[in-house]
Amino acid sequence: MAITAAQVKELRELTGAGMMDCKKALTETNGDKEAAVEFLRKSGALKALKKAARIAAEGLVRVAMDGDKKAAIVEVNSETDFVAKNEKFQKYVEAVADQALTSGADDIDAFLAEPWKAESSKSVQEVLTEQIAVIGENLKIRRFEKLSTDGCIVSYIHGGGRIGVLVEGSTDVINDDVRKCLKNVAMQVAAMSPKYVSDSEVPQDYIDHEKEILFAQAKTENPNKPDDIIEKMIGGRLNKELKEVCLLDQIYVQDSELTVAQYVAKAGKEAGAALSIKRFIRYETGEGIEKKQENFAEEVAKQMGN
Repeated sequence: MAITAAQVKELRELTGAGMMDCKKALTETNGDKEAAVEFLRKSGALKALKKAARIAAEGLVRVAMDGDKKAAIVEVNSETDFVAKNEKFQKYVEAVADQALTSGADDIDAFLAEPWKAESSKSVQEVLTEQIAVIGENLKIRRFEKLSTDGCIVSYIHGGGRIGVLVEGSTDVINDDVRKCLKNVAMQVAAMSPKYVSDSEVPQDYIDHEKEILFAQAKTENPNKPDDIIEKMIGGRLNKELKEVCLLDQIYVQDSELTVAQYVAKAGKEAGAALSIKRFIRYETGEGIEKKQENFAEEVAKQMGN
């Protein structure tokens, strides 16, 4: 199939790879963008996705807490950043988080169908529809999750609601020092975006996939080396990558002499608590959604009827 300049431009903006590399990747994958990204990774033309530039949507992440034991996190999307900064929209998203905290729903469809607790004659979906009419933009309750624990849960909101994090700690003591440690870990999660708490959580298919990518990269860089040598070469690269995606193995951003695991152990000892990190949830507004790119001059002309 013919590859258009627009497709090449889109892939280049998404990945940061060169124009000819993007064109070749799209040609080899018949225009499949996701497959083209994979092709770029395997060829060594792409080391990492530049996520921040292209994966975006507007809206807010909010959390609701019930003491140290229960919490909920929600993401509600809007069409524009202007609405995301609107006080009326912000209060609505806070109300959605409060709804999620006491919700019995297991998925978004059940959540939308349940009664809105502030006005039980209406469903969550009906109140959402009303908000769309009032605010004047399409809104979407995209996702929610709940946590409950015998230990301690803390929350952290970054960038006014662009990123939200919940961290659950297993602990036999709950005090201000424990909460401070967990808050610092939540800030680490917001900044460094780990995928797993520890390497024991990493699924084998993730490891196999990354080994395949690393092997293809190393083979491209060293075409004359035997496969068994390359297998040994990529072991160190794989271990380094796993340390980046596993929270406890990451370098602690507030003290580069420590890993997160070492920081938690140190803070737990100082707090007199048997403290460990059980799980975390990290939401970033719009992650995985491609934001529609508008030409502002064309949009104005369109609205003026030109």
